[in-house]
Amino acid sequence: MLDQKVVAGLRMFARYAYPPNLRGYCGPPDHGTLLEYGSSGVVDPDLLELAKSFTGPWPYLTLIAASAGIADPFDARVVEAYWLGNPLLDGIDVAAFADKLDDSFRGRAGSRWSQLTEAIPHGIVPHHAFHVFGVYPWVGLLTESDRGEPLEILQGCRIRWGRVVETSGDAVVVRSRPLTWDGRRLDLGPPRLETAQRAAGGYALVSEPAVGDWVALHWGWVCGRLTGRQLTNLRHYSRLQLEITNEKVEHPGPALIMG
Repeated sequence: MLDQKVVAGLRMFARYAYPPNLRGYCGPPDHGTLLEYGSSGVVDPDLLELAKSFTGPWPYLTLIAASAGIADPFDARVVEAYWLGNPLLDGIDVAAFADKLDDSFRGRAGSRWSQLTEAIPHGIVPHHAFHVFGVYPWVGLLTESDRGEPLEILQGCRIRWGRVVETSGDAVVVRSRPLTWDGRRLDLGPPRLETAQRAAGGYALVSEPAVGDWVALHWGWVCGRLTGRQLTNLRHYSRLQLEITNEKVEHPGPALIMG
């Protein structure tokens, strides 16, 4: 029987992994099954094996777990650290992180590997924001024209926060700050309204939130409600990565791709 922290972690993983999987970014082509798991909350050995096949998050989860002395990479504390951020990220050994990146992404980065590694000495942590801003540009995911414009991809794939202003069945209207690009820097623009899915075809990743709730967004989906602590952490680690991307590296990946 799985530990309850692992059960909770796998439930969270399914909810946050579904939106990019739906678009073919990560994991096997089985998004329907992942949506069913994310909606039902059922956790079984098949979900565990499915989650392990997500090669993007897996290196970060195993690193966070090993650094914290946590036995299972799908422990809820570890899963939360990767998607939203928490203090487990602050104890990561830089050399261990560098080795993990080498093992996981050097082959895909190819000749761009040295530019990806520029961020390592500048305080990066194994948070999803690093994967989006620090890895995606160097492994080709922002240059595949069939996926959309680079800024659109970065905006959709980052985990962002928004406050619910209206609900209507499967849809939720939230006020959130979009990612902006001024030709040199990425930043967060003024709040605007956007509509996100919370359910489709009778499957809901989250129950209907209340007006005023803070929620986490991944691509066009609401993946969960945010506690005050989670909201603070998500803002902090997102800002940390934006600062590194904008200020610390000689060759920022997004700048190279967007020109």
